[in-house]
Parts: sequence; structure tokens; C-alpha cells
Amino acid sequence: MEKTLIILKPDCMERRLAGIVLARFEAAGFDVHACKMTQLSPSVLRAHYSHVADKPFYPDIEAFMSSRPVIVAVLTGEGVIAKVRELLGPTNSKLAPKGTIRGDYGTEMMRNVCHASDSPAAAEVEIARFFRPDEVHAPEASRV
Repeated sequence: MEKTLIILKPDCMERRLAGIVLARFEAAGFDVHACKMTQLSPSVLRAHYSHVADKPFYPDIEAFMSSRPVIVAVLTGEGVIAKVRELLGPTNSKLAPKGTIRGDYGTEMMRNVCHASDSPAAAEVEIARFFRPDEVHAPEASRV
């Protein structure tokens, strides 16, 4: 059972799309094993975006991602990382086809509704960045 982290970004929250986006993930067969609203701090953002923190555009990312509270969640399922990224569509919303989350709701490269982990290694690090181990429920605990 694979896990991924998603972040419902400020544009998603501002436009009241959180329920729609989570419902699309659930409709695709994924389970939510952790979910919370949080205000992202500069230190968390710098760690999360460390791969671009030295780029000239990073201050715009930090300003956007800290502009309002976001929802972070852990989804689980078979092949969840690749399948969630497929459901989202390309990072640049302008290139995302209709029918994908970004194609339907995103407006540009940064305002693209949702972040999702891009690999199992990234998911592990990202989940640990946003959740304590006791906040992530075991997959079998969600099935009744």
C-alpha cells in the first residue's frame, strides 16, 4: 500500500474547491489517512521547496503558499503516487487537459490547486514534514 502527501494550495482553499478535490481522489479509490488544516511557515516552506529555495522566483512561492491556511493530507492506495499525479495533470495548469484537476480548476503554474509527492522517497519525507507518526492512520484502520 503506497502513501502520498497532497497539499490543497491557497488557490484551492480560496476558491472553495477542497471538498471537490478530495472527493475526486476518493472517487478514484484512494483513502484519506491523515488530514489537517495548517498555516505554512517560512521554515517549513523553505524545507519543502529546498530544491528551488535559491532561485529568484522562490519568494513568490513562499508568499503564495503562506498567503492563507492550506489542507495537507495523506492518501493511500495501490500506485497512489502515479495515479494522483495523473488525476492532477501537468504542473502547469495551462497545459493540463480538461478532465484533470488542474485542467478543470488550475489557472497557471503556481496556482495549480494541489501539490502531490512525486516519488515514494519524496512522499516519506514530505509526510514526516507535515505529520507526526501518530497522526497518520494505518490503512487497515480505515476499513470497517
